[in-house]
Amino acid sequence: MGFGLGVRTKLNDTSFLEVVDTLERLRFDSLWLSERIGGVAPDPLVAMSMAAARTQKLKIGMSVMVLPGRNPIVLAKELATLDRMSGGRLLPAFGLGVADPHEQQAFGVERSQRAKMFNEALAVLRACWTEESVTFHGDFYNYDNLKVEPKPLQSPPEVWLGGIAESELKRVGRLADGWLPSFITPTEAAAGWKTVNAVATEHQREIEDEHFGVLIPYVIGEPPAALLAGLKARRPDIEDISTLVPDSWEKLVANIEQFVAVGASKFVVIPSVEPTSVNEWNDHLAQAAEKLIPLQN
Repeated sequence: MGFGLGVRTKLNDTSFLEVVDTLERLRFDSLWLSERIGGVAPDPLVAMSMAAARTQKLKIGMSVMVLPGRNPIVLAKELATLDRMSGGRLLPAFGLGVADPHEQQAFGVERSQRAKMFNEALAVLRACWTEESVTFHGDFYNYDNLKVEPKPLQSPPEVWLGGIAESELKRVGRLADGWLPSFITPTEAAAGWKTVNAVATEHQREIEDEHFGVLIPYVIGEPPAALLAGLKARRPDIEDISTLVPDSWEKLVANIEQFVAVGASKFVVIPSVEPTSVNEWNDHLAQAAEKLIPLQN
């Protein structure tokens, strides 16, 4: 059972470390950091490093880190270093980046180039983690006999991808070690998992059944109208958009159980409305642990 911080989290100062301490104490499996250049959320790589140094068991992941626009060689070294220094607790998850002009400008990548750049960058990352030297020639990256050290402690870290569009599902099947979609129903997740596995089989690949996860946003209480409006814009095909955001601990547990019934086994829950102080965070996480940690067993 993982706990995520969304793109609007304000835990970007020392309060972040106090919340990390609580997550470790309450035995959450992992912490997941979102990324938005124009938002107040902390940089995921820095935040993961701080969290890893603060803890002994808590795994650290991204939900998700934008890959197109980053130097894949430098990122490979950074993540390998973090994996080694954390004792192999890194959970890398990548995406193309949100379709937003501000974010695209920040990463310096045209929308039409994102997918191909992503594919090349991921191949370079994996080569850095697994090969003695990297030789790669693509449209965006070109290297000859480039040595990148150190190698990660995991051999190599398993890469998870998100997305629910047909093209994204196919990318998961071709390239990923696991699937972590969000804003999805159990029925859609089951159908998506079938597509992922079918594409993987076509490419002589196999994705383990245990690598089917779901990221679930939730609120405790009435969902804000702005939240529902934003979700409706994102998923106009769903008539009752509130079904995507459980509004009580009981509904969240029931939602998780519905995903378990269709084969999912990894979960990241993200509060869409966050507590406003460390004390409120501690109370909130204690309630979350009481309801959710038993599901890990």
